Amino acid sequence: MNTTVTPRPYESYVYAYPHKTAYAPLAERPVLREVWAGESRDALSLYLHIPFCEVRCGFCNLFTRIGAPGELTTRYLDALDRQATAVRDALGDAGPVRFAAAAFGGGTPTFLDAGELERLCDIAEKRMGADLRGAPLSVETSPSTATADRIAVLAERGATRLSIGVQSFVDVEARAAVRPQRRADVEAALGRIRDAAIPVLNIDLIYGIDGQTERTWRHSLDAALAWRPEELYLYPLYVRPLTGLGRRGATGEEAWDAQRLRLYRQGRDHLLEQGYEQVSMRMFRRPDAPADKTGEGVGVGTGAGTGDHACQTDGMIGLGCGARSYTSRLHYSFDYAVDMPEIRSIIDDYTLTDDFSRARVGFAIDPDGDEARRRHLLQSVLQARGMETAAYRARFGTNPADDFPAELDRFAALGWLDGSAGPDLLRLSPEGLAHSDALGPALFSPAVRAAMAAYIPK
Repeated sequence: MNTTVTPRPYESYVYAYPHKTAYAPLAERPVLREVWAGESRDALSLYLHIPFCEVRCGFCNLFTRIGAPGELTTRYLDALDRQATAVRDALGDAGPVRFAAAAFGGGTPTFLDAGELERLCDIAEKRMGADLRGAPLSVETSPSTATADRIAVLAERGATRLSIGVQSFVDVEARAAVRPQRRADVEAALGRIRDAAIPVLNIDLIYGIDGQTERTWRHSLDAALAWRPEELYLYPLYVRPLTGLGRRGATGEEAWDAQRLRLYRQGRDHLLEQGYEQVSMRMFRRPDAPADKTGEGVGVGTGAGTGDHACQTDGMIGLGCGARSYTSRLHYSFDYAVDMPEIRSIIDDYTLTDDFSRARVGFAIDPDGDEARRRHLLQSVLQARGMETAAYRARFGTNPADDFPAELDRFAALGWLDGSAGPDLLRLSPEGLAHSDALGPALFSPAVRAAMAAYIPK
């Protein structure tokens, strides 16, 4: 008899590994030129972080602040320019530097006005050498900032994907998530995006909002589908410490878990019936959408990458005070916070920084060791297509079943692995995908768990 206890389905969204709360100040602050020495640079991804929003949604624990008083965006872009110059210099002239994918995230990049977005693109192109018209460029936006002039800049500069956070087409649900917006404004923004003919429109929706029902969830799904988006992301609502909703108090966890699972399955089944393909627990794509070359979550390291960038092995350069960078031996960034006063302080420090030649905060990784193996497994198996075991063996010389016997045996006992996939493919079952936010954290190493537990939220 199977006595394996099913864990709670919503522990954590694993969009990168190790999690940033596992990072620590680097005592020696290594020089970036040394950090990138010997690294492959022919298929990098580039991520530029803009930490500003007009409002902060009640569920948001991203590194962002409300507003930018006193020419703060100008000072931030000045610092971003200095950082890009220093990072490009650190890459040196040992070999060609090529960016296979780029993304602007946040915050809300389109918080910047049209002229500032032009400058942001110039930093990516003229300072970093990225070909924004030759590589996929994904940009995040919001209904209130997706203005015609901003979208026109992005379209002209080569944006291939625009991702808009709608969350709900029901106004009362948006207010319950502390996201003040009107459906009329959302629809107008979507119309402007479609008019710009950017190849890929992604719409983000959230399930598990207070007061949401199967009927209202279906209403939001159908409202989104009316725009025929090339991609749809379905996110479970999380209530995190130091967020607007987190300060309101706890929710009944068991009932809420059941509600979110029920709404997830309803959304998944509805999108599959409408002809969408499931890419991961969250991501659904139209089969006739332009070929994806970046995988899920470009710039944050969730996707496996179906083109010439593979997040498991290729490096990433993050610019901005909330961005992280990946090499084979070190993941690094600036300090991390959720609470608004701390975020403001970190942004202010960033704008005053002159020397960007060293890594400050990070997590060291042995490229052949346990953490690298866990990262490879996580970033592969959380995709619906699964992980080819031959690729894992080619990289590490071992089998995942030998490296992670207890974890994989447990997943199999829970029914989370697809037993029909065969020995050459490690793939999740539909229920395994549904429990991705429990399965992912279960693969965290003891060292990463201890580091995250020691982190004091700020």
